[in-house]
Amino acid sequence: MATPATRTTRILNISLPPEMYNTIGKIAREENRTKSELMREAFRHYQFVRQWKMIRQWGMETAARFDIYTDEELEQFLES
Repeated sequence: MATPATRTTRILNISLPPEMYNTIGKIAREENRTKSELMREAFRHYQFVRQWKMIRQWGMETAARFDIYTDEELEQFLES
């Protein structure tokens, strides 16, 4: 007897305003994709932007600790 296939994804139900839901469906049809594919891509983009914001914040805090506020000051610091 064959073992049932294990699902490789998880289901997430979300609520959206009707206009947003309709727009997602329209874009998915235009791009010949599923709504799930579109939402996965949107989340990957969100994660990417969020990580860069965190990195930028860390960089700004680190620069402030070293009294670096301009590109020229950064270059001088790196050359020293």
